[in-house]
Amino acid sequence: MTMLTLKNYVGGEWFAATGGLETALSAITGEPVAQLGSQGVDFAAAVKYARTVGGPALRKMTFHERAAMLKALATAIIARKEELYALSAHTGATRIDGWIDIEGGSGTLSAYAARGKKELPDGVLLLDGPVEPLSKGGTFVGQHVFTSLQGVAVHINAFNFPVWGMLEKLAPTLLAGVPAIVKPASATAYVTEACFRIMLESGALPPGAVQLVTGSAGDLLDHLRTQDVVSFTGSAATAQKLQSHPVIARESVRFVAERDSLNATVLGPDAAPGTPEFDLFVKEVVREMTVKAGQKCTAIRRTFVPAAHMDAVQEAIVARLAKVKVGDPGVEGVTMGALVSERQVKDVRKAISELAQEARIVFGDPEKAPEGAPAKGFFMSPVLLRCDEPWKATVVHEREAFGPVSTLMPYQDLADAVKLCERGQGSLVMSLFTCDPAVATEVIVGAAAWHGRVLIVDRDCAKESTGHGSPLPGLVHGGPGRAGGGEELGGIRSVHHYMQRTALQGSPRMLSAIGQRWMPGAPVKDGVHPFRKTFGELALGDEVITAERTISLEDIEKFAHFTGDTFYAHMDEEAAKANPFFGGRVAHGYLILSFAAGLFVDPAPGPVLANFGLDELRFVKPAKPGDSIKVRLVAKQKKARNKEYGEVRWDALVTNQNGETVATYELLTMNAM
Repeated sequence: MTMLTLKNYVGGEWFAATGGLETALSAITGEPVAQLGSQGVDFAAAVKYARTVGGPALRKMTFHERAAMLKALATAIIARKEELYALSAHTGATRIDGWIDIEGGSGTLSAYAARGKKELPDGVLLLDGPVEPLSKGGTFVGQHVFTSLQGVAVHINAFNFPVWGMLEKLAPTLLAGVPAIVKPASATAYVTEACFRIMLESGALPPGAVQLVTGSAGDLLDHLRTQDVVSFTGSAATAQKLQSHPVIARESVRFVAERDSLNATVLGPDAAPGTPEFDLFVKEVVREMTVKAGQKCTAIRRTFVPAAHMDAVQEAIVARLAKVKVGDPGVEGVTMGALVSERQVKDVRKAISELAQEARIVFGDPEKAPEGAPAKGFFMSPVLLRCDEPWKATVVHEREAFGPVSTLMPYQDLADAVKLCERGQGSLVMSLFTCDPAVATEVIVGAAAWHGRVLIVDRDCAKESTGHGSPLPGLVHGGPGRAGGGEELGGIRSVHHYMQRTALQGSPRMLSAIGQRWMPGAPVKDGVHPFRKTFGELALGDEVITAERTISLEDIEKFAHFTGDTFYAHMDEEAAKANPFFGGRVAHGYLILSFAAGLFVDPAPGPVLANFGLDELRFVKPAKPGDSIKVRLVAKQKKARNKEYGEVRWDALVTNQNGETVATYELLTMNAM
């Protein structure tokens, strides 16, 4: 292929480096693929552009508009994915490896787009939790809120996932309304730059939302301030260097790290040879060793099995590894590609030599090129080591070989397995293969605190399991200790990393207006029945107070026989009297709800299209025969779904003839625009 010259996208323009270019080589042929650099980039101006142009543009957009932007980006990438696959092959990736990176990245954008539309309001401010009462009279209350940080997010990414690594950071960042400057790793930056161009050409991004630096980060960190965020993926050594940067320390810049991780997998004591879990375990270990040629932060580095099954596990893993074909991903039958660079090959070989001081190689030759692989590429055989005395070893619990390498080790009992996992000092993920819930419970209680994610595989979930090494948008991707202590994913949790949580205090009227959610004590307006108003006409605080309805003993008995709910509290006076909660026969809770609906529903066709549920239902005080109930219904919150209808959340309060609360709940309706 023709060698590419990568550019930087800063200040709304493409900028070619003025010198100091690096060369990225094809992992398959060893030939130059791209030149790149950042010499001449004005990083102070780039940061200023993000703050003054990108930030304001994003913050003007609602969460729903940002979610639509993410969806548009995902769609654009999928439409041109073959361009990215062609470049991805030069990183040493097979088609499956590329699928994880390219379509996995696009899928992450889509997942956050869906969550943003479903879980976030169509506004720019996010409420956090319920109202906090602060006074006896209810005129002074508190409410936590999240607002967008007014800075820039600097994303420093690793080489192994040039597309997904960029997009999994951008998804929560942009959804939060914060602009980003992306710094990809040099070795695979040509794939990142191509994806970046696709996003720009989609027209979905407002000016300044995202910038790209293909070369060195230069003095970028020198220009950060307290509203900024640095999100880093890479080695622990580099993370420590960045985190100790004087500006980051002085300005309290938020720092999110996803670092080295000696991830472990454990074969449960019940998963003996011949069980489905044993076979699943062997298959997963080999898959994690060979996908992306083992160049994954989530790959299995330490493989723990019951001492009695060591030989059987080794034999099974070696048999599967022998079937792995290493070579050019474009050649039919190849199942594992190359390492990303010559430097990476050297680093992995060095790590293996250190591991071999405490373990012996039982499969693979790290110094010998795999048979049939191109001579000039950066290829290596998978390497399995065996350490029979893991408690006497140190390096296997501290040194990561970032390639197709794993070390097999025995444990004596579950307590021993848990402690051995702990020696990794924190990881992104561990996995457990067992069919015994008691085994799983013991391991989770003992080990979960050391891992960001724990995968439990048994015969029931194996078919649909996404596997040990697959981070998912809705789950935490990060881990304690050695893994960096960060959370790059985790649904809306990760969006919060780019927002400020603030406690507001004030009157219900004021906080209701700010948060666009009515709260008790805020003004209400009683006039036209709110069910006669369209979504657009309906205002928060619109209220209806119904007439009363008396509940008779006949009503209770008729409801009981009609529904089949003849629970003694409704039908047996003596038994109900003996119940400390009732003191006599009471109405069904669902009879109260049914009568309440009959009191407030406007029966004629109108803007209310459907009732689709209740939230937060509580029965506070029993209603007895002869009691009268009425309902106060207040429009609490509105959320547009599309151009035709929106969701309305109503605060429902059911009281008796004495003004005592009988039931509370939130009613959900769909209302026409």
